Amino acid sequence: MQEIFRAVYRDGAFVPIVPCNLPEETEVQVVVQNARGVTPPLVTDPEERARIRRELIARMQRNPIPANAPRFTRNELHERG
Repeated sequence: MQEIFRAVYRDGAFVPIVPCNLPEETEVQVVVQNARGVTPPLVTDPEERARIRRELIARMQRNPIPANAPRFTRNELHERG
């Protein structure tokens, strides 16, 4: 079973932000992903956004995916099990 919910670390324990549907004493595996480290800074200047987009497109064109690259299934990409 997989259930994803947000939590805060407080007084040495992870506390869910919203109620979760797990029975008491359920053992879980915690994967820490700091939301602040994942969210990129907002770029509001249209010229800067256009520059970033051009740079990204240029990098993608310089590094195309090879035609013989492996193709993964949805399950392989999302590690279901």
